[in-house]
Amino acid sequence: MSHTVEKIGGTSMSRLDELRDTLFIGGREGADLYGRVFVVSAFGGITDLLLEHKKTGAPGVYAYFANDDTNHGWHDQLDSVAEAMKKAHGRILSHSADLQQADAFVDERLHGARGCLIDLQRLCSYGHFRLAEHMGQTRELLSGLGEAHSAFVSMLLLQRAGVNARFVDLSGWRDEGDVTLNERIAKAFEGVDPSTEMPIVTGYAQCAEGLMGEYDRGYSEVTFSRLAAQTGAREAIIHKEFHLSSCDPKLVGEGTVRKLGRTNYDVADQLSNMGMEAIHPKAAKVLRQAKVPLRVTNAFEPEDPGTLIDDQPAEEPGVEIITGLEIVTLEVFEQDMVGVKGYDATILEVLKRHNVPIVSKVSNANTITHYLDTSLKNMRRIEKDLTTHYPSADITTRRLAMVSAIGRDLTSLSVLLRGLRALEEAGLEVVGASQGPRSVDVQFVLDQDALKPAIQSLHAELIEKHEPRLKRAA
Repeated sequence: MSHTVEKIGGTSMSRLDELRDTLFIGGREGADLYGRVFVVSAFGGITDLLLEHKKTGAPGVYAYFANDDTNHGWHDQLDSVAEAMKKAHGRILSHSADLQQADAFVDERLHGARGCLIDLQRLCSYGHFRLAEHMGQTRELLSGLGEAHSAFVSMLLLQRAGVNARFVDLSGWRDEGDVTLNERIAKAFEGVDPSTEMPIVTGYAQCAEGLMGEYDRGYSEVTFSRLAAQTGAREAIIHKEFHLSSCDPKLVGEGTVRKLGRTNYDVADQLSNMGMEAIHPKAAKVLRQAKVPLRVTNAFEPEDPGTLIDDQPAEEPGVEIITGLEIVTLEVFEQDMVGVKGYDATILEVLKRHNVPIVSKVSNANTITHYLDTSLKNMRRIEKDLTTHYPSADITTRRLAMVSAIGRDLTSLSVLLRGLRALEEAGLEVVGASQGPRSVDVQFVLDQDALKPAIQSLHAELIEKHEPRLKRAA
């Protein structure tokens, strides 16, 4: 099939009316409108209300339901979701018939979800059933509501504009079957012809594997990548509100950053490790194995080809991106570890149990240091666990920052040396630095307050001063 599979994130979806006039339609007419399958996220903020706020942790319907003592909290929160959904599509849809259909869709889905949760609560009031055993399915049920709503509204908007749009619901709503993700996609696309219609697909897919349990909030990219691979897409495209660039333009200036144009999946993996996901690493793996190239574009500049991500090597060595994040170090010092193989196995088990992402790790004869993407509050629990396993060890934590210079090929550039020199000239003290033999990233560890100035200094030295000899292909 000569088609693309394209994903739109939640923040961009909140500007759906603009996307209709640019990305979905633009200057296209007739057959040129088709050959594109769109996977959509929920409107901005809706999933936060359904589950919990991604950044602040403020409780949503799921969190209220899981800790319900009054039997009222989650009901009120579900009412807030309904109000937010109707407000979201009320800003986008203008025709009264479309608004009525969208309102009815929200009422039907949320009424069904409310009834399901009431029944589950009633069932678990008996001693033979435990609510905790059903919270995974509850989270799946709730997360699918947002994507179903945004996909349905997108269909209404596009049909009103004369596009043959089709709502493809992978959320398993009122579906009795327990199928795999591949089976869910295959069944939903029976009779769908992307050459003559525009499928609008829910970013959440209900399946036996349980996407939330495995990928949590990254499930929409997994659905997107599997759909692209399974249907043999020519290209997978992620539309964001910005271009994939050499740095955050808010830090170094709009006129200073460079659009990548082209990079590879190695770089995408390093970005994910630094909390700057171009795509979920497991979704990238699916595309990579299926040999489907990925393109990242600015949703509101559809004429720009964006950045192509594939397996091709760099035309020449060069730093492509400077990025950073705040980290917490976990340092375990013990004289007894000298010469002991696998000493850190228990440390890794504890970190896995607390679901803490490891950004990097260094060790010497008697010290193992993990750089972690977590909070100090969580670190206190980890320290307590480790103390029981290593009672004679000296365990310390510290808030720091890590800045990484990333590129497909960093050979012969002296990135580590030049980076250290640039940071020293900026008056910034480096706590640690490392470069692996694969030569795709160099990491600098500094005090947390030095994060932004370090990014600016490294971008100026390693990217702004570098003039590529060859023009990158897009």
